Amino acid sequence: MAKIDPRLHRKARIRKKLVGTPERPRLTVYKSLKHLYAQVIDDSTGRTLAFASSLSKELKGKNDGDKKDDAKRVGTLIAQKAKAAKVEQVVFDRNGFPYHGRIAAAADAAREAGLKF
Repeated sequence: MAKIDPRLHRKARIRKKLVGTPERPRLTVYKSLKHLYAQVIDDSTGRTLAFASSLSKELKGKNDGDKKDDAKRVGTLIAQKAKAAKVEQVVFDRNGFPYHGRIAAAADAAREAGLKF
């Protein structure tokens, strides 16, 4: 639990400043040891507008064991689903994780796929 507590404190500090609106919903990313999850959330209504993860059926069979490549695929998929939900701009919530590695890879792939942060 010692590793989780500082992340939760960072998460709370970040979330005080970030709010997803209908015009700019919040793109939040969570990583576990094996998988990466991303959601686009409208905080005013509390609804999830788009969801993608490394477990998504669209990404089945494309897993080659490289977690960073999986994160790029999740970033591209969440951008496609967000655009299908008519979302062009988002606020990025790194969920208390440092902005490097898989988190940065997912964010960069979402930007390349057309989402504006």
